Amino acid sequence: MNVIVVGGGNTGSHLAKILIDGGHIVRVIEERPAILEKLAQEISQGNIIVGDGSSPIILERAGIQKTQVLVAVTGSDETNLVITSLGRFEFNVQRVIARINNPKNAWLFTPEMGVDVAINQSELLAGLTVEEMSIDDMMTLAKLRRGKYSLVEEKIAPQSPVIGVAIKDMSLPQNCVISGIIRNGEIVLPRGITTLEAGDEVLALVDNNAREQLAKFLTRPKA
Repeated sequence: MNVIVVGGGNTGSHLAKILIDGGHIVRVIEERPAILEKLAQEISQGNIIVGDGSSPIILERAGIQKTQVLVAVTGSDETNLVITSLGRFEFNVQRVIARINNPKNAWLFTPEMGVDVAINQSELLAGLTVEEMSIDDMMTLAKLRRGKYSLVEEKIAPQSPVIGVAIKDMSLPQNCVISGIIRNGEIVLPRGITTLEAGDEVLALVDNNAREQLAKFLTRPKA
């Protein structure tokens, strides 16, 4: 897949390395000399385009006509919005993603401004902090559909009421699917007849309501 990342700071460079390692064709646009020097030590010079990512000429030089995904992660919300608007309405990029630096500007990052996915790091951090404080040992592995769904992991405690019970016989909450079990370091693909054991790490896809219900369902009864 062809991807353009505008902004070569810590977020942009790390994202680029992950995508390159994944076999994608990546171009990173950056114009700040100090950042360019650091960026050249982290990714190949052939992946770097020097210039202003909010310029149509620079975007064309990066190959935006053949790009499937455009990611704007500069330190300026105004610049990110200019980039997303150009990507969507001038160049018809299929998928446009933007970082929100100031949470107060989140309301601007909409499809009308060319944004398919807005990443509000402050909001994500706050939400994850609240969740991890409120639910015993359940860990959030990933957020999906702008936080509406989560992939979570919960370890089965000794004396949990679900030990020895087949998945098909469990009264799981609605909008909850057990998608995997880690047992003794190995993945077990769950089926209806699969039973849970103490120490199992259960991977589940849940919505926000089902998340808390599942945590209570899998853990040891309160004394």
